[in-house]
Amino acid sequence: MQSGDKVKVHYTSTLNDGTVFDSSEGKQSLKFVIGNGEVIAGFENGVKEMKLNQEKTIKINPKDAYGEKNSQLIISVPRNKFPPELEVGGRLVLKGPQGQSLNAVVSEVKQDSVIIDLNHPSAGKELNFKVKVVAIN
Repeated sequence: MQSGDKVKVHYTSTLNDGTVFDSSEGKQSLKFVIGNGEVIAGFENGVKEMKLNQEKTIKINPKDAYGEKNSQLIISVPRNKFPPELEVGGRLVLKGPQGQSLNAVVSEVKQDSVIIDLNHPSAGKELNFKVKVVAIN
């Protein structure tokens, strides 16, 4: 495949422990254009070497996926900024400085503060994608 090719794939993505974190099973195939940066680099690089109807497993290291965990994106916020029912593992959508939406996960709830993680949930993790190319245009 080359830059500009439109690709459709079916995939199942897992962590190294076998946990499935995303899949197109039972859904429409994932569509993207090679070279447009619409998917993570490691996924695109693995798919662009494939041919129509080919299946393979692509192993992607963190730097070619969602990057390493950035400790500067783990922050402490005053507890009174959150509702009382807040729990560890809860997902939040916060507003950034320019009004953009930021996804966060509650890492710890203390008496006076809440530790939230603004890293992508898959940051720092090696990802595995079982992929089948179903169309190339």
